[in-house]
Amino acid sequence: MISILKYGEVSNDEIFARGTAVTDVSDIVADIIYNVRKNGDKALFEYCEKFDKAKLDSLEVTEEEIEEAFNTVEPRFIEILEKAAANIRAFHEKQVRNSFIINDKDGVVIGQKVIPVEKAGLYVPGGTAAYPSTVLMDSIPAKIAGCKEICITTPPNAEGKVNPVILAAAKIAGVDRIFKVGGAQAIAALAYGTETVPKVDKIVGPGNAFVAEAKKQVYGIVSIDMIAGPSEILVVADGKSNAKHVAADLLSQAEHDKMASAVLVTDSEDFAKAVSAELERQIPLLPREEIARVSIDNNGKIIVSDDLMKAIDIANEIAPEHLELCVDNPFDYLDKIKHAGSIFMGRYCPEALGDYFAGPNHTLPTTGTARFSSPLSVDDFVKKTQYTYYTKEALSRVAEDVAFFAEKEGLTAHARSATVRFEE
Repeated sequence: MISILKYGEVSNDEIFARGTAVTDVSDIVADIIYNVRKNGDKALFEYCEKFDKAKLDSLEVTEEEIEEAFNTVEPRFIEILEKAAANIRAFHEKQVRNSFIINDKDGVVIGQKVIPVEKAGLYVPGGTAAYPSTVLMDSIPAKIAGCKEICITTPPNAEGKVNPVILAAAKIAGVDRIFKVGGAQAIAALAYGTETVPKVDKIVGPGNAFVAEAKKQVYGIVSIDMIAGPSEILVVADGKSNAKHVAADLLSQAEHDKMASAVLVTDSEDFAKAVSAELERQIPLLPREEIARVSIDNNGKIIVSDDLMKAIDIANEIAPEHLELCVDNPFDYLDKIKHAGSIFMGRYCPEALGDYFAGPNHTLPTTGTARFSSPLSVDDFVKKTQYTYYTKEALSRVAEDVAFFAEKEGLTAHARSATVRFEE
């Protein structure tokens, strides 16, 4: 059963404690990365047989496999995928940055170029559930940014097939290549390249502890989006909210993973008890009951605060991945939210809208990192290069200033490089 904690009556350590610690898998992952670097495709085939129980003839998904999968997916789901893709595209097109140039001083031109990452690698989990939503959320911003090649890695099933809905989503999103590789070995392949899998410049996408650790270890060889932890939801709700709805929203994240975190902060002790009772009623109805039960019992909590403003303060301290504001006039509170990956406003905006359909990205900062990081966006798939141009006359006007500055740092060669051009 979920814990109910009264803010001010228990320690802050208990209020703000995070969920179960992740098991250290760094040594295992390091061995996997080394093996893939050394043995390439051979290592990938072996890991696929070991972990996915699939004996593959080839690692790359063929066009025929994509078409076959697309035709097996029910037409209504294809239509929904296309609607979701359109919403995601419309939202992320607003994020496009432009290059700029400044030439308001005689003889001086400075500027910035926005350049797409050439090759992007997207990890799409397989595991206990398939995530076509991740395909759309990660590949559409990359496409809008102008990446030349977008590659997906995702684990196959025991028959060596990729889930058809993942392939259908990839086709709709315009993904270029898809590989039947999962786990830390997929991240290693994307980072270093193999005979089949290309080396990419950026790796994005969620995954289990092995995937997260692998991204951590290859960072610097490639760029990554973030080190994602278990999924989180925090609901701020007043006593007028519907307990059935809020319990369902908490369970929408609890069913992801036994390590997922579901938290309610409310100003009503009666409402806290009602939500607790609803959780007990709803959990046995879920196909993923065992996962949700462990998540709620181990990592879930209900915090009762004095008022809604204190509830907002608590939410800011936790800095959740997903934050729901189940209150009247939620826009009155929007400016008070300082730390959250994505905010869902009002009583009719379940977090699942963001997972699948609304348009804002669902690849979000977790474990409190919303304090300093952002959702996946078009920005993740571009880099900026700056440039400077001075004429001889323009440099002559500032050469002594540059040299004086350099001398203050004790760097005389820097100083001379500015003045030497004007020596007789």
